[in-house]
Amino acid sequence: MSFFLHAENNPDVGSVYIRENGQLYSLNQVSGGVNDPVLKPKPSRLFSKGFSVQLCMNRENDNGRTDHFIFTYTKEGNLRYSAKSLFSLVLSYIADNIHHVDSLIGFPEQIGEKLFYAADARQKFTEPRTGLRALQKFTDAYGSLVLQTLCLKNRYLVISEKLEEIKSFRDLICLDLSHCKLGDDHELLEHITKETLSSLIRLLLKDNCLSDAGLRKMTAPVRVMKKDLGNLSILDLSCNPGITNKGVGFLLSFKKLNNLDLSGTGIEDRMVAIQCIQTQIGLVYSEVPLKEFDHNCKTEGWAEHTLLQWENVIQEAIKPQRSLKSRAAAQRFYGKRARTEEPCESSLGEEHRKTCGNLQFYKGATQVCSLPLLKKKTGELRNKRTASAEPKEQSLTARHLGLLVEDWDLLNSY
Repeated sequence: MSFFLHAENNPDVGSVYIRENGQLYSLNQVSGGVNDPVLKPKPSRLFSKGFSVQLCMNRENDNGRTDHFIFTYTKEGNLRYSAKSLFSLVLSYIADNIHHVDSLIGFPEQIGEKLFYAADARQKFTEPRTGLRALQKFTDAYGSLVLQTLCLKNRYLVISEKLEEIKSFRDLICLDLSHCKLGDDHELLEHITKETLSSLIRLLLKDNCLSDAGLRKMTAPVRVMKKDLGNLSILDLSCNPGITNKGVGFLLSFKKLNNLDLSGTGIEDRMVAIQCIQTQIGLVYSEVPLKEFDHNCKTEGWAEHTLLQWENVIQEAIKPQRSLKSRAAAQRFYGKRARTEEPCESSLGEEHRKTCGNLQFYKGATQVCSLPLLKKKTGELRNKRTASAEPKEQSLTARHLGLLVEDWDLLNSY
């Protein structure tokens, strides 16, 4: 205090003020009195006019991040910021560089879920170069938690653009590929028979242009090596006219099937197929449509929003070609209606399904109780059947339960 009282020793020191008993006093006025009150002191400024403060951060290692702090406002309207927790900062940093992570095996599921959502919010799984590698880190470590059920109904564009990402999903229990027009030689059908999808319980392949050759490829590991799709419980092969009585023989190895849909297929001798399926698998023909084939499969898991991101990116990529102004103007000029862009299901498959009728099967209470029902349904047909029908049925079963040379060649190609 004595330093400020002797103002003559410090000529460069400005005005110094103190507050005592609610009054403001000046220490180094011209009068030099300490007790001289200041009636109207000039307002003092801590900073000059036009002074601004900028929050500086290291932008070399954080990719220009600006969310290290949480900005809020006080009641007085002043801006206030507080630093985020160290866990949030580390989580954000790892999510930004998830493609550089070697492995997530061993990390707790709670941490993996938060890390996945953080990476998904930054759209790391939609990047063309690093998205697949980032997604595989999670699928290898957490399996069915990333996706448990996958619905790709009518999403043939997503399958064609994100095939490798779809193949990375492991331990699925439900897969819906209805109305995707895959065909017999599609790579995804071959992937279904892999060991990574041996946990499949429900498989929907409605309206996919499948034939007997496609069924032979898909069921070869089950028929020969007794593995992969052995846990399949619900199988939908409806609206595939290429599947005939020959293809039914390839399905006899699915001993755990509880529901089977062959409506709209090319099966000609229905009663032979019904009896073969009942005697070999123990499934009973259903006269009414089963609720198991209502196609209520929904995508469930961490990557549910990721699938929507893929679809939005693909739709945005093809959007400029669909909404050309010149084309729309020409349609209005000539009075033509705009073409609807919504995906429509195959009308040919539905018509064929109605023509052939319902052909669905379910697991009865016991196989013994279901046998009288079969005899009752097929009693009238046996009276009209010729003597050559029985050898035809036996040859159908024996021909496909054995190991053919084509089966071994197919397995060697995997």
